[in-house]
Amino acid sequence: MDRKQMELQKIHARVVPGHQVASGRNGDPRFPGGTVRMQLPHFQQRGLDLRHLYPGTVNVSIAPLQFRVRQPRYTFPQVQWHPTAPAETFSFFDVRAQGTGGAAVAGFIYYPHPETKPEHFQQPDVLELLLPFMNAITYGADLILEISPAQILIETPVNPAGQAR
Repeated sequence: MDRKQMELQKIHARVVPGHQVASGRNGDPRFPGGTVRMQLPHFQQRGLDLRHLYPGTVNVSIAPLQFRVRQPRYTFPQVQWHPTAPAETFSFFDVRAQGTGGAAVAGFIYYPHPETKPEHFQQPDVLELLLPFMNAITYGADLILEISPAQILIETPVNPAGQAR
């Protein structure tokens, strides 16, 4: 791995409300216990054990920045995790997250590919994080994320005229 791949980018993020489907808190009977809990065995069969992480996502906004997928740590194409929903492709990127005054924790950016996702889409500045349970996570809380630009690029969006916004 070259030096550039080893460098981490620090970015500020703010916890924002999500659809609460991943954790099952929205009460959708199609996803008992949440989508993440239903997906875990499928990811584990493919070599990624996420059982040590909270079975739900922390949604964070990195606005005004956006992200662009580069080289995920893991990508699992066409995972048929639900009996009636279409198969989806998922990618995972390494992340370390630190709240105010807390220790940094390691987890993943969870990325259901939008081209295979049937519903519950995210804004282009929102990342979904799979992390160990953290008491200090509340809506509006600030986090510092450390990510690998070799895996996922965080950048200023460009408008159609080719200028940074």
